[in-house]
Amino acid sequence: MFNVDVQTAPDKRLAALSHRGDYAQGSVAYQKIATIMSTGGHWPQTLGMAGVYYDDPDVTPPEDLRSHAGVLWNGDGIPDGLEEIRLEGGRYAILHFKGAYAGLGEAYRYLYGPWLSSSQESLRDAPSYEHYLNDPSDTVPAELLTDIYMPLEG
Repeated sequence: MFNVDVQTAPDKRLAALSHRGDYAQGSVAYQKIATIMSTGGHWPQTLGMAGVYYDDPDVTPPEDLRSHAGVLWNGDGIPDGLEEIRLEGGRYAILHFKGAYAGLGEAYRYLYGPWLSSSQESLRDAPSYEHYLNDPSDTVPAELLTDIYMPLEG
């Protein structure tokens, strides 16, 4: 159904804002990040937008969902108003998703359901995260590209 690769990813740093509540409402945090990056001239120090998701929306009430919206940060100090989030490197199953962000839930259900149960892999205790590979402000929803990183043991 979806293309999934297992790869070893390096440690990553995010400059991010925390968000609590429905994941679908996180766009406000991304808009704040974009404003901070643009007004501070920080875009050259980024490797794209990213989001970290800590809870399963199928079992956690929407108001209790926790996430961070941010950018993959390649600079020195984190810009004012943002916090540093470190993502541990290691093995990840990476699902390559093409389409509107509204379809990401189905991609997660596939990755954590049929794909994981049919693989020989085990989950590592770390959050999943998304790397957004193009810009929704100049890309039609059907052409949006997102990589979902699911942490694996070993």
